[in-house]
Amino acid sequence: MILSKAIRKLILFLFSSLFDLSKFERKQIYRLNGVVSKKTTKTKLVNLISSLAPIAIDKVPLVRMGSEYDGGYLIPDDMDGIEACFSPGVGNLIDFELDCHNRGMNVFLADNTIDGKNLPLDKFHYTSKNIASFTNSTLMTIDDWIKDSGVSKSSDLLLQMDIEGSEYAALANMSDALLKRFRIIALEFHGLHNLWNQDYFVIASEVFTKLLETHHCVHIHPNNCDTYVEKEGVKIPITAEFTFIRKDRVHAFQKVTVMPHPLDRDNAPEAPHLELPSIWYS
Repeated sequence: MILSKAIRKLILFLFSSLFDLSKFERKQIYRLNGVVSKKTTKTKLVNLISSLAPIAIDKVPLVRMGSEYDGGYLIPDDMDGIEACFSPGVGNLIDFELDCHNRGMNVFLADNTIDGKNLPLDKFHYTSKNIASFTNSTLMTIDDWIKDSGVSKSSDLLLQMDIEGSEYAALANMSDALLKRFRIIALEFHGLHNLWNQDYFVIASEVFTKLLETHHCVHIHPNNCDTYVEKEGVKIPITAEFTFIRKDRVHAFQKVTVMPHPLDRDNAPEAPHLELPSIWYS
């Protein structure tokens, strides 16, 4: 049985070259004994990337919220009147949430992977659940979370989310009515190199398209804790932070033509620096 599995993995690895996969992807197939999926066309992938090109809003600069490094995001300086920040995926980094608290927002945290002993949870509303596409004893949807939070049913909100790959299911399941209440959304998308996988692309592209129906992308920052995957001349960061603002808050804008932003910082100072490839903004 062991020999059979090893032979099967070797065959997958050798024949994966026929599917025009990168060296990185071939290694992943060999390591995980995965199935080779149909590849996304370059045209579809580039069109999606182009649709996400960030804009710069006239008279609304980006400001840095949170940590100088990992856990910090660039946010449009248009936060007056936002009632609450909802931040699923806390870990031990709460600088962003503290900045929101100091701006007068109610702050709601959700994460069942922390004990909270070293966090000033008395400043926040904490729920020991993770965000998912359904609700049970340990999971909850964003809609259920906010419905039970006690915030106004019509106020503007801010969403800051880093939930290690579950963001696609969480956003796909979010109601349109709730999505429109988030004036600003800052989140980390994981596994972006998998966009070359057509099955993955279908789900992820629907999530991005859903966001772009109501929001503009204003910033993208690659997380240098990971690296790039380059294929057919297209560089994709494996993990990247995105910031969106609701379209009704934007009256005039220009396309971003220079990156990185002066306030950008590497998530991991000890790791190699990553810059956003120009295909993502030019």
